[in-house]
Amino acid sequence: MFIQENRLKLKLKAGQPAFGVISTSADPQLAELFGLAGFDYYMLDAEHGLLHPDQAVNVIRACELTGMTPLVRIGPKDPKLVLQYLDAGMLGVMMPDLRNASEVKMLVDAVKYPPVGKRGVGISRASKYMAYSGGAEKYIQFANEQTMVIPQFEDPTLLDDFEAMISQPHVDAVVIGPRDLSLNMGFPDGPNHPEVQEMIDKVIAVCKKAGVAAGITAGVKADSDNMIARGATMILGIAQVLIMNGAKTLIK
Repeated sequence: MFIQENRLKLKLKAGQPAFGVISTSADPQLAELFGLAGFDYYMLDAEHGLLHPDQAVNVIRACELTGMTPLVRIGPKDPKLVLQYLDAGMLGVMMPDLRNASEVKMLVDAVKYPPVGKRGVGISRASKYMAYSGGAEKYIQFANEQTMVIPQFEDPTLLDDFEAMISQPHVDAVVIGPRDLSLNMGFPDGPNHPEVQEMIDKVIAVCKKAGVAAGITAGVKADSDNMIARGATMILGIAQVLIMNGAKTLIK
C-alpha cells in the first residue's frame, strides 16, 4: 500500500454523510484529537492559515494514524503548490474562487497523474519515496483513485455556469462557504437570510444533478442534521468553533 485508502471518498460514493474538521492550525496533536473523536477527515486550511507544505507533514501523519482522510484548502491557483501538498500525503485539495470550467480543469490536472491529469511523479511521502512495492503504474492508478478534487462555491454570480464547471470528470465534491456566500450576496451579518438559504439549496441541487457530493460547514449538530436533510453529505465542523462551543458548555 502507498497512500492510505480515502475514507471520505468511500463514504461519499456510498451516499453516506461524512463528518470532518477544517482547521488553520498545523498542530498535529489537534488533528490527532479530532481523529480519535471519530471524524472522517481533517482539512488543513492553508488559505486563511499561515501555513506551508512542510508544516502539513505531521498533520498528515496524525490523520494516517487515526484513519482520517487528510485534505487541504489552498488559496492560490498554483499547481506546483498543489503538488507539494499532495506529495506530502494529502488526499484531496479544496480550492476557492475557481471562476470557470477551465480553472476547475486546472485543479483536476494538478491533482491527478497522467493520463487523467498533469501531476508529476517525484520522490515523496505519497509514493513512499519511490519505493514502489507494487510498481509505479500501480501507485499512479491508486493515487488517481484516492485523491479528491473539491471546488468551493462562494459567489452567487457563478450559479448559471456552475453545473458546466463541476460536471467534468474527476470532480468529487463541492463545498459551499456560507459566510463568504452571504457576504457576496450583500448580507455581512451571516447566512441565515432566506435568500442565502435559497441559494444554498440551489447549489445542492446543481451538485446532485452533476453527480458530485455537496458539502457545507456546520456549527452544531442541529445545523448538520438540517444540511443532511437538505442533501449535503460532506459536513465540515470548524475547529475553533467546536473548541469554543465545548469550552462554553463546560463553563455553563
